[in-house]
Amino acid sequence: MDINIAVVPVAGLGTRLLPATKSQPKEMLPVGRKPVVQYVVEELARVGMKRIMFITGPGKASLENHFDLNEELVRTLRENGKEDSLTELEFERAAIQYFYTRQRQLLGLGHAILCAEAFVGNQPFVVALGDSIIGLHAQSDVVHRMKRCFAEKDAAAVIAFEEVAPEEVHQYGIARPKADGDVFEIADLIEKPSQSEAPSNLAIAARYVLAPRVFDAIRRIPPGKGGEIQITDAIRLMIHEGGKAYGIRLSRAERRYDIGNFQSYFRAFVEFALADKKQGPALRQHLEALLRDHHS
Repeated sequence: MDINIAVVPVAGLGTRLLPATKSQPKEMLPVGRKPVVQYVVEELARVGMKRIMFITGPGKASLENHFDLNEELVRTLRENGKEDSLTELEFERAAIQYFYTRQRQLLGLGHAILCAEAFVGNQPFVVALGDSIIGLHAQSDVVHRMKRCFAEKDAAAVIAFEEVAPEEVHQYGIARPKADGDVFEIADLIEKPSQSEAPSNLAIAARYVLAPRVFDAIRRIPPGKGGEIQITDAIRLMIHEGGKAYGIRLSRAERRYDIGNFQSYFRAFVEFALADKKQGPALRQHLEALLRDHHS
């Protein structure tokens, strides 16, 4: 069965990015030329997703507007001879159907995914966090590799992982792998362990492929750390009940850009801007001049 449904949770308040996110979803903050969530959608389109459901919350209307067709804008650009700008709107024409539902209470990622149950039905599906870009300019095929692993292994879950520094493991769901390798079976998962508790430094990297049985697991788990319903705990339950879960390591070229705080946001913006074919070279010269002046 081809997996062509994706769920993109975007309901978070983005409090670590205030005041920038007071009236603008963090997923709509620009990184280089595009908002964060556009990179996510373009990645999903390239790996064959046909229907995407956004799990939204209050204040997310600009996200919905962004993926609508804007014929008035197209007409204005054509009337003013700005045909070149039309190429920047090609994402509007992607062969994807968009759906939206609200997470009425912010009870964690597991709860957000549960909001998509009626949409997903009895099919496997992809989850891609809307505030995380995989690879520079989202040039990643990790979801394609994950879908293939899911089918070949008859898995209950396949999760993307990246290595993080030991002092950062407390921020993530961490894998206990059964063996080394770029593809590995997961013996267990621990949500936000201390450095001494962490069984590895392999952190969940914002992409999942899940069997529909995950919904039942989500309903049966108690709230975890922070009083939230954690998807990590639901996947653990499936593993403990005999389901197979696998991890896929991100390659070196598939660095995750997690737009969760100003430090990571600033770094991502600068890196993407420097890689811009038109503006990057001049920006690099400007930054080098600033650094020379700073150190002189």
